[in-house]
Amino acid sequence: MKKNIWIINQYCGSRIHGMNFRSWYFAKELKKKGYNPHIISASYSHLYNKLPVTTGRFTFEEIDKISFTWIKVSKYKGSKSIGRVLVMIQFMINLFFLPKRKLKRPDVIIVSSLSPLPIINAYWWAKKYKAKLLFEVRDIWPLSLIEIGGYSKLNPLVLFFGWFEKFAYKKADKVISLLANSKSHMLGRGMNQNKFTYIPNGFNYEDLKKKNPLKSELVKQIPKNKFIVGYTGSLGAANAMEYFIEASNYLEKHKHIHFVIFGKGQHLKKLKQKAKKNVSFLGYIDKKEIPSAISFFDICYIGWHNHSLYRFGVSPNKIFDYMIASKPIIQSVSAFNDLVAMAKAGISVAPENSKEIANKIVEASKIEKSILNKWGENGYKYAIENHSFEKLTDELINTFD
Repeated sequence: MKKNIWIINQYCGSRIHGMNFRSWYFAKELKKKGYNPHIISASYSHLYNKLPVTTGRFTFEEIDKISFTWIKVSKYKGSKSIGRVLVMIQFMINLFFLPKRKLKRPDVIIVSSLSPLPIINAYWWAKKYKAKLLFEVRDIWPLSLIEIGGYSKLNPLVLFFGWFEKFAYKKADKVISLLANSKSHMLGRGMNQNKFTYIPNGFNYEDLKKKNPLKSELVKQIPKNKFIVGYTGSLGAANAMEYFIEASNYLEKHKHIHFVIFGKGQHLKKLKQKAKKNVSFLGYIDKKEIPSAISFFDICYIGWHNHSLYRFGVSPNKIFDYMIASKPIIQSVSAFNDLVAMAKAGISVAPENSKEIANKIVEASKIEKSILNKWGENGYKYAIENHSFEKLTDELINTFD
């Protein structure tokens, strides 16, 4: 018999709606492997590119043979707004009224954070249906509120989320973390040692097959005969793009170097205001166009803030887009796991250091093409061997089968 798997992820999108893709990729692979996944997500996320069309509190839809239930929630202003927290609570409350008779009885229930709140619903259902309960941690809350947001450990919001976090670690049959070095933190919050499983992010083979060429009007805006330093992705507070722009300003007189940015986000206007003429902002592009966009880069960039939270590790989707495109990478990071260094796929530099980022870009622009190609090949090999969602889904299945 096919096992029925409920995946509760408030921020899960699809190929139509956009980010977040992780649960979507897992569902696609689970379907191929004979399982019956059902995604339960919210009607609104600041990460969506296209909002789902919903009617009433619950909307049922099938996308590429994957069943979805969209739970109606309110809109909020930004990723750091109090409205976002209120919507997390709203999502949890509405989950209690889920018309479960319309879903197939679950054998496995996966709760994927950011928000740990749905663990309450999932725990009750897991008991009722005698299902396995998995808790996936994509971002450690409420520790992120303390170490990045500056909240006190005694803040009511921190204590509120902390209760749900402890409950999840104690009650889940398995705890899946995207962060390689997070086990010690989870043990300290009540998790049993044998529950921990590390499953990082990765890439999806289907995305490689469904590439679309970059629109001609965008191709025309990418300078020819220059060393192109490129970025694709969000332009929000977490992406530390201000240091990338500062680095580009230092290199304004290096006429052979040009910066190209594809993406959107709340910091786009601010970044444009700071940038010089050696930076081209080419806007948001569909995920299918990203491989084509990256092909125009000589080297790709990804940066991070200098946060102590990264001692647990990082697992960005973007880096695998770069690796699969066989492109060398400059990463500005201080984390437990430096994927670029591990893969020998490029250059690593300290975070929040614009001058050093600029120096490394100049250095890369003078390196022999054969060396840059070798870095790109190393990254591709590393991603193929370790980070395909086909392989990662096998690891997920091992947690409940």
